[in-house]
Amino acid sequence: MLTLVVSSFFMLNAFAGQTPAISQQALIEAMAQDANNIVVLDVRSAEEFNEGHIKGAINVSHNTVEENLAKLTQYKDKKVVVYCRSGRRAGIAEHILAENGFTKLYHLTGDMNGWVAAKLPTVKTK
Repeated sequence: MLTLVVSSFFMLNAFAGQTPAISQQALIEAMAQDANNIVVLDVRSAEEFNEGHIKGAINVSHNTVEENLAKLTQYKDKKVVVYCRSGRRAGIAEHILAENGFTKLYHLTGDMNGWVAAKLPTVKTK
């Protein structure tokens, strides 16, 4: 029954044109269990990324997603979890990715603000 409820939730979000959400805990678990099939995409600026990001995340600023599609295409068959600081830029990136055939997109609940508020680990780029 729970599977049916969860599946219905994701189908409704997809039908409404919204990217399904993934919780912080679900992302942590998914990365631990299936890291090879998950890509965490941070669409903040390089400066924001360098100040602290989710371990293993790749950085492509939201305003360069379109010009980096050739680089991102290698992740088309993987689950791509997108986040920014608060959600606006991630939504822009998700729209571009969806228009270009990415079908396994997820939006990180709470984005980076939520991640930091939950005191989850981040790494800095030197």
